[in-house]
Amino acid sequence: MERGLLWLPLLVTFFWLAWSGKNEYEKVEAYRIWAEQFEQAKYDIYAVLGITGEVITWGKPTRSGPVNLQSFSLKNVQTIRLLVANQPVNLEEPPSKGSTVLEFILRDDAPSIKIPFTEISLAAKWGKYLQEKLR
Repeated sequence: MERGLLWLPLLVTFFWLAWSGKNEYEKVEAYRIWAEQFEQAKYDIYAVLGITGEVITWGKPTRSGPVNLQSFSLKNVQTIRLLVANQPVNLEEPPSKGSTVLEFILRDDAPSIKIPFTEISLAAKWGKYLQEKLR
């Protein structure tokens, strides 16, 4: 009886890990199908991003495909900034830690668009790439 009680948390943990892995796999597969329509795309646990020509589309990944999709044109973007811990940083020398957001400041006093990233280096690469497309 005691041994069974000791193994129960391990069994519960195993099933939780299996469910989490299956859930993430389904998100990645839904993203893969969604991303086929774009020239460039990125998957992140916080957001998916796709670019076709001058149009950027982004949203939140789910098992059934991205939701809350929003699109905007690079023609409407005035500035692209990398924010780490809500502070603008240099794309060439980003810090190594902190919450990361790629911010698109739009023309015509429209509210800025913030796309979250898990990795600072990946956000910096996307920021450089999009700034080149902006020029």
